[in-house]
Amino acid sequence: MMIGLLKTTLGRLGVAALTATALMAVLDTKPAQAQAAYGSYVGAGGTLGLTDDDNGDGDGLGLVISGRYKLLAVPISLRAQAFLLNGDLALVPTVSYDFPVSFQTDIYLGAGLSIPTGDDASPVGDETAFVLQPGVDFALPGSNLVVFGNAIFAFDAFDDGGGTAAAVQAGVGWNFGN
Repeated sequence: MMIGLLKTTLGRLGVAALTATALMAVLDTKPAQAQAAYGSYVGAGGTLGLTDDDNGDGDGLGLVISGRYKLLAVPISLRAQAFLLNGDLALVPTVSYDFPVSFQTDIYLGAGLSIPTGDDASPVGDETAFVLQPGVDFALPGSNLVVFGNAIFAFDAFDDGGGTAAAVQAGVGWNFGN
């Protein structure tokens, strides 16, 4: 009888000790934060200008070259896009704040400038303009490929009226890490 009571008491103490240890471990942990499992990339894709100036320039299809440099210590990226084959070349450098959704997906909001190189309107206009760039990056699992998509809103971007230029881009990039 005494041995049975001793086993029961030791068993209960063991369960209590394990429970206390587990509770202390749970209470002492820091919350996990999602961080994208990919970094910097360069890629190419298509662009569609959604708006035009009073002369009808700026809308239509074109080519976009896109790059991202991911700063590892903070959720910020340096991005750049070059718009080709629809009006004159335009460059759009931005700085984005990245919101990790999963280990493969970031959504972001960038701000920067649209810098045209000529007088023919590109999908982001023909005047230097402030831009906002919402977008998403998705790293394809098991590969170095990144699918990107974004929009660019360039405010007061047309010399010949038309106001805000809007364009959407999508493409595929090669992740070179960092």
